[in-house]
Amino acid sequence: MTTTCQLSGATENLTTFAVGPDAPGRAPVEITLTQNLHDQLTGETEVAPNDWRCLNDAMWSENDAVKVVSYRMLHQLKAEGWPQDLLDMIYLEEETLAWAKAGLPDENAVVHLGANGNVLSVGDTVVLIKDLKVKGGGFTAKRGTAVRNIRLVADNAGQIEGRVEDQQIVILTEYVKKK
Repeated sequence: MTTTCQLSGATENLTTFAVGPDAPGRAPVEITLTQNLHDQLTGETEVAPNDWRCLNDAMWSENDAVKVVSYRMLHQLKAEGWPQDLLDMIYLEEETLAWAKAGLPDENAVVHLGANGNVLSVGDTVVLIKDLKVKGGGFTAKRGTAVRNIRLVADNAGQIEGRVEDQQIVILTEYVKKK
């Protein structure tokens, strides 16, 4: 394992991150990261855009796996403004660009995001962040209620389904956070 984070250059609290294989049938390629960046990449913690300003230097690395992670993260953060400028400057060989794009979500796919911007998946557990009056249910789902084993509404990124007080209800994603 490298003794510095290959993105930020930090030397403490390091771990490895599997970027994925660079070609079909090959082993995943690993890079060394701080635990903080690792947790943001894996969705264990909320993404903090300013933690990723290190990509300004990392995207010029000679290591293709570092370039791939840089490209993917810049792509995820491009709504922030500054990452789009870096995306416009980054240069990747054709094979490396294909590898980087292979790990990006389908641009046309419906993506369900919780209140904190984390991607929600089928089977996740979420927590309500405000009291919600359940229409037709005759009760109020209280803030802090855990909703386990959610389902996604296929054609609406703003809605999920879950069971609260033994009733299947539709919940707006803006009122939940991933547990």
